[in-house]
Amino acid sequence: MTRRLFIFGLGFSGLEIAKLAMAEGWTVAGTCTSEEKARRLREAGIEAHRFDGTVPLSPEAFGEPTHVLCTIAPGESGDPVLRTCRPLLDRARWLGYLSTTGVYGDHEGGWVDETTPALPTQPRSRQRLAAEQGWRELASATGASLHILRLPGIYGPGRSTLDRVRAGAAQRIDKPGQVFSRIHVEDIAASALKATAREDGKVELWNVADDLPAPNADVIAYACELLGRPVPPAIPWDEAAPTMSAMARSFYSENRRVRNDKLKRDLGVVLRYPTYREGLKAIAAAAN
Repeated sequence: MTRRLFIFGLGFSGLEIAKLAMAEGWTVAGTCTSEEKARRLREAGIEAHRFDGTVPLSPEAFGEPTHVLCTIAPGESGDPVLRTCRPLLDRARWLGYLSTTGVYGDHEGGWVDETTPALPTQPRSRQRLAAEQGWRELASATGASLHILRLPGIYGPGRSTLDRVRAGAAQRIDKPGQVFSRIHVEDIAASALKATAREDGKVELWNVADDLPAPNADVIAYACELLGRPVPPAIPWDEAAPTMSAMARSFYSENRRVRNDKLKRDLGVVLRYPTYREGLKAIAAAAN
């Protein structure tokens, strides 16, 4: 049986998922926001269509996928795919949505898992939770399986602490007790492809995170070690906060550790990069 995957949002994570799916024999198509990027993707062998969230995608561009995955962030007016393309989605038998672990809100460094109530505090996380509900309602109406992958900080080649260290933009901010969970983009792709195999009409939540929540200061120090650069001094939070953007400060306003037990136990995912150390080491080695 032909497996056809349509990905709304061929960005950093979506493109990695597309490449892995194609390598595993899927027929894949998807969207990006500019015609120029769509052209480059088509030249690379990926069927891509322009979609900016304001005009519905044509039925011809969408085709008849068996599986549909959305990676696009919602806005104040909601999820752009559900808002503009809802009639196209009725025939898919599997739906996937990339969300955020930000929906759990602040837990003062405590652990969260898929049974933890979603109590988002940031506007962008509240929008994600509303989008999750919209996809739940779609799945309920169509009988499709729905898999919601909740992601923490995403990194990978070209988008990691190594790049910030090279650019001289990495600040080691010391906020005692503050940790962040992370996930390598390749492990997101592997988890998403694992989830596509479960077509039982159920809604599933997966925390897709690695095994080691850690302070950003530790990650920066390790990146410096890999690059042979001096480790910048730690800056106390009270000194750093006034100079940071509102977005950067918002990340430090919440503190939680994300459990991935269900992902490994029930979905059978074996993380290629179980901590930031393996992930950054692989990225650094590939760049040499």
